[in-house]
Amino acid sequence: MGILVYGHGVEHRIDDRVLAHLQLVIATKLRRDEPFLLSWHTGTDEGSGRVSLWMSPAIPLQFVFFGSRQPQLNRAWLDVLTELAFTPRGLLVISETDAEAVKSGELAIDDAPGMVL
Repeated sequence: MGILVYGHGVEHRIDDRVLAHLQLVIATKLRRDEPFLLSWHTGTDEGSGRVSLWMSPAIPLQFVFFGSRQPQLNRAWLDVLTELAFTPRGLLVISETDAEAVKSGELAIDDAPGMVL
């Protein structure tokens, strides 16, 4: 389980594999100086809501991984997450399975449900 440290110490626990995919998409957008929203759904233990963070190069950001190995990356998942980051609603974290369904045309990108983190 990794941690996304946002701003001045606000920590969000995210699976290492999901976090590795987000790191690449977020870094690409911020490198281009393109701010955007990052959102995900929360579980019942956190009120079954949604978290949205404004991602900007001006806001401190840190990715902390606890696994000893770099997670294997899925190109289809990266492509769909990147595409989502360019939509008006921003980057909604979706599952690898849903991303592959979007990539294959079985699911419309607007119909992809957000992932609970």
